[in-house]
Amino acid sequence: MNAYVRPALSLALLMTLVTGALYPLAVTGIAQVAFPNQANGSLVRDDQGRVRGSALIAQDFQGDGWFHARPSAGAYATVASGASNLSPSNPALAERVKGDAAALYRAQQGPVPQALLTTSGSGLDPHLPPEAVAYQIPRVAAARQLPVERLQGLLEEATLHPLIGPPVVNVLALNQALEQLGH
Repeated sequence: MNAYVRPALSLALLMTLVTGALYPLAVTGIAQVAFPNQANGSLVRDDQGRVRGSALIAQDFQGDGWFHARPSAGAYATVASGASNLSPSNPALAERVKGDAAALYRAQQGPVPQALLTTSGSGLDPHLPPEAVAYQIPRVAAARQLPVERLQGLLEEATLHPLIGPPVVNVLALNQALEQLGH
């Protein structure tokens, strides 16, 4: 019996050491050297070096003077990330979308873009289509007393054109550029 238990325990201990300590340490070390920004969360810092967020996670910007991200089923908390799991036929989802659409609707601008009414799969998507950001420009321009044309230029500068997929705008980066303009 001892002839079977000792090798099994030794192998279990060795594999625990390799897969539980050595491999994670090696991958972490390589990531820190090769991709330090991504390995540390793609943090976005302001001019004073303070962390303002992550380029990979949406934030809840409040007030008319900021561009808003798409809604989050988990209140933008990374621990509770995920979709609401409400089916399209669920009355609660329909009521939430109707309420959000009514709050965002501006007659002279037409229908509210779908991206401003629906959550992403993770609930933390930091990107919006340019059309959803453009819909918010009149509100932000009025709140900040800025010309609409200036904000349209800011939107064009902030629009990313990925190799695959449609153009997108990172709302945190756009709001940081907006903050640089001042009030």
